[in-house]
Amino acid sequence: MLKVITRKSTALLLGVSVLALSLAACGNGEAKSEQTPETDTEQTPTEEVQEEASTRVLTDAMGHEVVVPANPERVIASYLEDHLVALGIKPAAQWSISDGQGVQDYLQYELKDVPTIPYDLPFEAVMEMNPDLIIVDSASMVEDGKYEQYNKIAPTYVIGLEVNNDWRDELVRVGQVFGKEDLANEVLAEYDTKAAEAKASIESEVGTPSVAAVWLVGGKFFMVAETVSSGAVLYGDLGLEIPSVVKEVSENATGNWNEISLEKLAELDADHLFLINSDTGVETTPLSESLWEANPAVKAGNVHEFSPSESWLYTGPIANSQIIDHVVESLVK
Repeated sequence: MLKVITRKSTALLLGVSVLALSLAACGNGEAKSEQTPETDTEQTPTEEVQEEASTRVLTDAMGHEVVVPANPERVIASYLEDHLVALGIKPAAQWSISDGQGVQDYLQYELKDVPTIPYDLPFEAVMEMNPDLIIVDSASMVEDGKYEQYNKIAPTYVIGLEVNNDWRDELVRVGQVFGKEDLANEVLAEYDTKAAEAKASIESEVGTPSVAAVWLVGGKFFMVAETVSSGAVLYGDLGLEIPSVVKEVSENATGNWNEISLEKLAELDADHLFLINSDTGVETTPLSESLWEANPAVKAGNVHEFSPSESWLYTGPIANSQIIDHVVESLVK
């Protein structure tokens, strides 16, 4: 749970090249009986090229030179599944919490048959998955000798140095690992176009209202920080107004989602609230208290509720694209 609160064409050419080389080798083998012995020596360079083409050496964010398979088939990239799916890659295991009970629900159409692995990647669980490549999204995940342990299991590539790396940079680096830089840039371009169109649509219909995203879980409220997760979508990509309370919380933020008191929430000067409600079905919640009812957006009936199974708690091209859809549907009538 910590990760959620604190806070994703060259390969094809290589595959075609290897296939072509394989066919060439087969052709040479069929003609071998009719050739002189010297012909055998001519096959050695081809075999060497095949061997070289089966891997690439890439430097990760921590400076490790990582020998990456040209076409990895069993990849573990915990909490980067959004990026993998966007690039057409199916991982060998997917991020989960609570013994596999909690997954990234919004990705389950693509990942429904993919086994789960604990979010903190225990060594034994990683070994059981028999990966041929491990990708981790931050240096903090491989501290205290963990990198060396993972690297003994499979080549391990670190995407970024920060706990919260920019998702765009992460996507590009994941694309580089798989030789899909062009596709990653296409995904980014499509997202930016969608965000720009949504921003223009919102502005033409309702201007630039002030908004905030809050998460109710376990009877407590958490507010998204200004520049990360769905905050980056609301204020950065869509250009919506940042309430003063959000700015205040963001200045002291220690993670993606930061606890906010009900008293402070009553002061939140937002025209619209996006509420991610993890306490649906709970008999008693703060939503029935007078302080919640005192919030201006609540009074105005401008609360837009979503379940935690949707993408608001995550980040990446797919998650953020879905958030844009939710915002447009909520604000543009």
